[in-house]
Amino acid sequence: MSELQEVVYCEVCSYPPEYCEFSGKLKRCKKWLNETHPDLYTKLYADQPEDEVNNLGTKLAESSIGEEREGKLEKDLLRLQRKEENKEQRELAKKLSSKVIIKREARTKRKYVVAIQGLEVFEIDMKKLAKTFASKFATGCSVSKNAEKKEEIIIQGDVIEGVETYIHQLLEEKGLKDVKVEVIDTKKKKKPTTTTPGETK
Repeated sequence: MSELQEVVYCEVCSYPPEYCEFSGKLKRCKKWLNETHPDLYTKLYADQPEDEVNNLGTKLAESSIGEEREGKLEKDLLRLQRKEENKEQRELAKKLSSKVIIKREARTKRKYVVAIQGLEVFEIDMKKLAKTFASKFATGCSVSKNAEKKEEIIIQGDVIEGVETYIHQLLEEKGLKDVKVEVIDTKKKKKPTTTTPGETK
């Protein structure tokens, strides 16, 4: 029964020594092989002149294509990282320049609804938030599209103060406390009576 032959793998490129010339690291591979397996080094390279051995990996080793590829890969990764960072900065700037509009509207003489617009920019799940409002204020709440074809949350009832507080908390949790929240109250207010100096009622 023949003995199993131990396979040697180069610690520099991880290829078998016979294939080191294709790794782009031939010089380092040869040095490692000569130091750790001189018999195998002699077997592979003893019959070849040094210049011929060097020429085996001319395009890969001598021209340092392997190192160039590693450098190019590193540059590509850095470029992608910068691109991703720039994208995140643009998205953050877009979010900070956007605003949330909370609007109270009268539906009948004594009934009001609160409409919330502009949340879609902040990657907020509108349907989930509508359910939260319905539960929090024990009222009807739905998601619909406004005249601009953008989603808005409609909450039944005069709950504008509670909604405003909750929206501020939600934005702060997302690290967006600087986002402008505009409150529009269409609830009619009685005009104050004015008097001029010297006038008597």
